Amino acid sequence: MKANVRLGRIWNIPIGLNYSWFLIFGLATWSLALGIFPAAAPALSPAAYWLMGALTSVLFFGSVLAHELGHALMALRHRVPVRAITLFFFGGVAEIAREPRSAGAEFRIAIAGPLVSVMLAALFGALALLAGPNPYIAEPAAWLARINLVLAAFNMLPGFPLDGGRVFRAVVWQLTGSELRATQVSTAVGQLVAAGFVGIGVLSALTGNVFNGLWLIFLGLFLNGAAAASRQQAEMRQALNGLTVGQLMNRTVLRVPSWVTAGDLLTPATISQGHRSFLVEDFGQVRGLLSLADAHRWPRLGWRRMKVGELMTPHADLAVVTPDTDILAALQTLEERGLPLLLVVDPYTGQVIGTLSSEQILNYLRWQSFLPGRPGRASSQPVA
Repeated sequence: MKANVRLGRIWNIPIGLNYSWFLIFGLATWSLALGIFPAAAPALSPAAYWLMGALTSVLFFGSVLAHELGHALMALRHRVPVRAITLFFFGGVAEIAREPRSAGAEFRIAIAGPLVSVMLAALFGALALLAGPNPYIAEPAAWLARINLVLAAFNMLPGFPLDGGRVFRAVVWQLTGSELRATQVSTAVGQLVAAGFVGIGVLSALTGNVFNGLWLIFLGLFLNGAAAASRQQAEMRQALNGLTVGQLMNRTVLRVPSWVTAGDLLTPATISQGHRSFLVEDFGQVRGLLSLADAHRWPRLGWRRMKVGELMTPHADLAVVTPDTDILAALQTLEERGLPLLLVVDPYTGQVIGTLSSEQILNYLRWQSFLPGRPGRASSQPVA
């Protein structure tokens, strides 16, 4: 879920809202203002109900943000970078840059969010008691106490990638010593939990509770897709484990001067030969890199007059690795920087000797899927 609205940064972590958040915010406010608060405090005005509903919804999503910040703080303590926190239709997500290195770190990062929700439930519950007969404070606080308990309990279900599923994975990881095996088991359980949500949702919809039924169905489908994607990512990491950039990089580097026009360079003959990137170099000095993605940012009609130096990604914006760099570290750099490829340089001379792109890594994974043997078994020969 990408953030469409940026709210700012906490601990240098970007905080944002996905557009789907506004839908659930409106539904929560509507439910509180027309159903829950009038039933709990029938003597108030409609305007009061709507104001209480809106403020309570804001505090609820503040609670969701605090839940995610609990994960983020624990991740940072274990030196796991956090790319962003995004609030969306189903709550929130803290996007970490890589998986924890140990079962213990996984457990502590996963359990931190539900613990924050339990603490918030206790705080709001105490506030509701202290407010006494004042419905303007007592009713929103009581609802927030209940919903934070529900949030903690729901997230502790053993359905990966929910927090409970990650705690379960940490336990299996600790017992088996295998992160891949733990991920396979926990995601399988997660898909069973997701199927249960879908089944209950269908029954709920058929018995007349259409809204709740559809909610559960969508939630189940979302969890099923997330669990399947998590398992696929773990298997991919296992398949790449132990490989280096030098084994997968493309050693053919086409060098072009910056004054050549894109129209002269990007001809059908050039593209048909499989060339997707070009090192821009003037008199032996690297100026940058031109990829097809760079060129396609501009209309093709402009290629006739635009020089390669105007379209390229400057050298300062490129990432550099060596042939001995771990392939998983290189892939992480590609994802974090949003780059089309990496430059591979000789560690002794500093000369560019190849490139590595996400496409090359995916091609290797496709090729490996046709080979016998366990994932991760690879030839030591370079793959262009």
